[in-house]
Amino acid sequence: MKNIILFTLLFISANTIAQTNPKVYDIIDAVSAEHLENKVQHLVDFGTRNTFSDTLSDTRGIGAARRWVKSEFDKISEECGGCLEVFYQKKMVTTEMGSRVPFNTYVVNVVAIQRGKKYPNSLIMMSGDIDSRGSNTMNYEIDAPGANDNATGVAGAIEAARVLSKYEFDHSIAYVGLSGEEQGLFGGQFLAEYAKENDWELIGIFNNDMIGNIEGVDGVIDNRSFRIFSEAHNPLETERDRSMKRFYGGEVDGASRQLARYVHKTTQTYMPEMNPQMVYRLDRFGRGGHHKPFNDVGYPGIRIMESHENYNRQHQDIRTENGIEYGDVIEYVNFDYVKKLTAVNAINMASLAWAPPAPKVVKIGGIVEASVKLKWNEVNDEDLAGYKIYWRHTTSPTWQHSRFVGKLTEFTLEGIVIDNYYFGVSTVGKNGHESPVVFPNSLLRD
Repeated sequence: MKNIILFTLLFISANTIAQTNPKVYDIIDAVSAEHLENKVQHLVDFGTRNTFSDTLSDTRGIGAARRWVKSEFDKISEECGGCLEVFYQKKMVTTEMGSRVPFNTYVVNVVAIQRGKKYPNSLIMMSGDIDSRGSNTMNYEIDAPGANDNATGVAGAIEAARVLSKYEFDHSIAYVGLSGEEQGLFGGQFLAEYAKENDWELIGIFNNDMIGNIEGVDGVIDNRSFRIFSEAHNPLETERDRSMKRFYGGEVDGASRQLARYVHKTTQTYMPEMNPQMVYRLDRFGRGGHHKPFNDVGYPGIRIMESHENYNRQHQDIRTENGIEYGDVIEYVNFDYVKKLTAVNAINMASLAWAPPAPKVVKIGGIVEASVKLKWNEVNDEDLAGYKIYWRHTTSPTWQHSRFVGKLTEFTLEGIVIDNYYFGVSTVGKNGHESPVVFPNSLLRD
């Protein structure tokens, strides 16, 4: 009898998947508002970080700023025994490339990669923009502290690297300071090209652009909400892909949208005090961010940022007019809020980096039936616990229902009518971490 009980307990233990990982809570606690404030202050102290500002000075301009960012990544790498590959990635931008380019110069990105032990060429990326601007982006000499836009994003990437470098992951994580954002998203474009040339498999890009303001120009003060902007579909989809969506759905289920849903779910699980708001747009109305160049070449990417912007503090020369103070100065940054959004990034990158790879092919069938059939490719990972099927009403922004089906690679949901729901499949690791949900990309025919 004792042997039977012991065998039963061992069986239950081996087949039980953790619902939460204590390490994730440790990551949240390790993010430091004090460290973040220190990093933002350093970036502000360079006076201006305009893409065309001084590159030779050690104390002012974009050159000093990017060298300092690299030195911060180098320090973190030294502390973790060389766990980060730190390098510059650069490319020339010329006057023929846009009206905001007054002369030819190099746009220089700073990249730090923490290689995964299983999938070193599969990466999750967190980015912030090093460069700043005043009211006139062509004025590259005027002070432009860019405290919130976007020293907060760069500081967040450095702090995430400090915290996550204490752990090992299966997938790689890249922490990036991009440049040339204010002149036309050049840094993101050049790094996306580099990623393609080096066959990076990008699970997703978290572009952080303004994660420190809680006082909106509309008068709202909110230190818990944040927005997740995501594009509905892959810009590289074919005319046939678009035609198929008319019959089978999926208009709002591209890989970037699934990444946004992933962040929404992980945040609500581990940081329930936060209010993640999914926004069904590539970016703010008529505006753009550094995830777009990655989307343009087919990589999933989202923008994470504050919910309530203050336009008096964006792209403004420092001044006072009619009693209104203008300028993106550090006094307006709320570092407890920066800490929260940095933690949001860190726990989502960790969760993705600890998860098995997602299935590449998910087939669906069940037309004119009272059941839904799903079939997907097998994912070979020694730490795979199995697969989970998700479904939701077609009008729901997030996944509502799920069923773990073990290591089966096909399953029928009895009594679920295909017409009334959208479906997807994710992988689940023995540690409980999941891949992003993959929307069906093929039909299952009898």
